Amino acid sequence: MEFKTIAELFLNTTKTYPDHVLFSEKVDGQWVGDKGKDIYEIVKFASYGLAAVGIQPKDHVAILSTNCRRWAYSDYATATRGATSVTVYPTLIPSQVQYIVAHSDSKLVFAQDKLQMDKMMAVKDQCPELNTIVYFDESLSYEDENIISFNELMEKGKKFASSADAYDFEAEARKVKPDDILTLIYTSGTTGNPKGVMLTHSNLVSNILSCNARLGISDEDIFLSFLPLSHSFERLGDYVGTHVGARITYAESMEKVIENLGEVEPTVAMSVPRLYEKMYAGVQAKFAAGSFIKRKIAAWAVKTGYEYVEARNSGNISPKLAKRKKLADKLVFSKVQALLGSRFKLFASGGAPLAADIGRFFDAAGIKILEGYGLSETSPVITLNPPHDFRFGTVGPTIDGVEIKIADDGEILSRGPHIMKGYYKDEAGTREAINDDGWFHTGDIGVIDDGYLRITDRKKNIIVTAGGKNIAPAPMEAALIMDKYFEQALVIGDRRKFVSAVLVPNYVALSTWAQENGITDTNPESLVENSAIIEMLTNKVESIMENFSSYERVKRFILVPKEFTIEDGALTPTLKIKKRVIEERYKNQIDALYE
Repeated sequence: MEFKTIAELFLNTTKTYPDHVLFSEKVDGQWVGDKGKDIYEIVKFASYGLAAVGIQPKDHVAILSTNCRRWAYSDYATATRGATSVTVYPTLIPSQVQYIVAHSDSKLVFAQDKLQMDKMMAVKDQCPELNTIVYFDESLSYEDENIISFNELMEKGKKFASSADAYDFEAEARKVKPDDILTLIYTSGTTGNPKGVMLTHSNLVSNILSCNARLGISDEDIFLSFLPLSHSFERLGDYVGTHVGARITYAESMEKVIENLGEVEPTVAMSVPRLYEKMYAGVQAKFAAGSFIKRKIAAWAVKTGYEYVEARNSGNISPKLAKRKKLADKLVFSKVQALLGSRFKLFASGGAPLAADIGRFFDAAGIKILEGYGLSETSPVITLNPPHDFRFGTVGPTIDGVEIKIADDGEILSRGPHIMKGYYKDEAGTREAINDDGWFHTGDIGVIDDGYLRITDRKKNIIVTAGGKNIAPAPMEAALIMDKYFEQALVIGDRRKFVSAVLVPNYVALSTWAQENGITDTNPESLVENSAIIEMLTNKVESIMENFSSYERVKRFILVPKEFTIEDGALTPTLKIKKRVIEERYKNQIDALYE
């Protein structure tokens, strides 16, 4: 059924699939779900509830929660009201939440539980436009009449529906225009505060239709949703599933994804490379822990799997190889496949580059990982590998309606219906990102090979961790060198599991501390290896990092006994640290941090 807005998507799906379980999650140890007809009623009264507390079309409504049914219902209630949702990562600290809620002019915030409500209670007075807070956890209670539960919001909606101010829910929802702003997604810039990406209904609708034209999701599919819905990648995936009546099941947490995969037995999931890396490491560890015979069998199975994939891709699978692959599946790969359940069809991977070797291993094991590419500003998908012709080491060809080209400096540019309307309250930033011909500058460097895009580098120094988090290192580096014990700092972690740093201590301050604590050898080479010094500086780093979100924090570091200088090639003439030089110079020590 045709739809031009997310409000219409919701109406169409709940009407077309009234008896399908569309959203489910685990409650008190049991998986429970809601059918289309019930979801329609929940969202209708929540949408009326928004009207009852004063939310008008085009007002901004923030959502501060981990993935759950009420996240989706809040999103659809906001969309059908004609308002704009503002997504807030639940891992953000109070000051970061306050910035987004205040900057976005949000008038209402949906907050999940006590953890998120505590953040809101701490910052609500610094959010000038904020009038109402709605919490999901019905066990909570607040004295303020403007702080209500989700159930109370629906009760207000029911009263509103029978009042003189009531309007026809569906008619109002269908008044939403394709060019209306559906959502603001705040994404980290290279420096300073995050930018609010304005995405319209038509931006997302174009991406939903084009992605599913490639993936072929249907009402028989089951998604396991575990990346944050505040991330455009997971949200797009959930919309793709919902528009065809697939079931969206929310994982309990990132830590329980593997366990939930076995319980839910989904057909599809969206993830960042970190999950595949963990699964791969776990499988390799099991191989290594086996007996000599088991290790030999595993090695034979993997070799057979690679041969089979190569033969399949060339269309030349011999009967003998097919028989060997069947045995390899039975002896080894069936155990890998069992992690995902019996119905699994494919993973979509994005947010950070996937190591080609990991993709090839899972392909050999019969598990399809389709890598794609995009940004929040592009709704988010630009390219996506097709299920029938995927190529590891690439992020696939463009999806329907999307254009890309490579600029003279190698930067990837994109144009089409998926490009954001702009950055909220930032016309200069918008003009810098989108040129007069409508081309969006991605900030990534790449090449196009036979229609398939390959990302080769990042234009700027933004760190993208293996978990898909975008991190600006400059604020952390600045915070570290503000401390008297650190002279220079380089924060690293691109495509890595976590953030680390190369630190040059201030040896005057460090020598003083050493002498005060009975350490007589104050030679820099000795100080950086002294256990008491390392413990003290570790505590310092942890204290400094408390002002950053958990995923941004420097987890480990190496200490360098010599200052970076222009003369030794470590600094530019303007005294900026040459990141690549340092990473190459200390490659072995940096690699050791991640072993």
